[in-house]
Amino acid sequence: MEAVRWRKSSRSGGADNCVEVADGAPGPVGVRDSKDRRGPELAFDRADWRAFVAAVKGRAPR
Repeated sequence: MEAVRWRKSSRSGGADNCVEVADGAPGPVGVRDSKDRRGPELAFDRADWRAFVAAVKGRAPR
């Protein structure tokens, strides 16, 4: 996941105590800790990621 662009929520206020997501490229969605950007990364299938985000937001996945 080296060639992807990582981002974090605009609601984080610029703090380094949240997660970053890389979802702009084809393939899996990456998640990492913003405090340890060289540390481990998780990779999620896009359908699983959509279901996770929908569950967090309290609505059914599309």
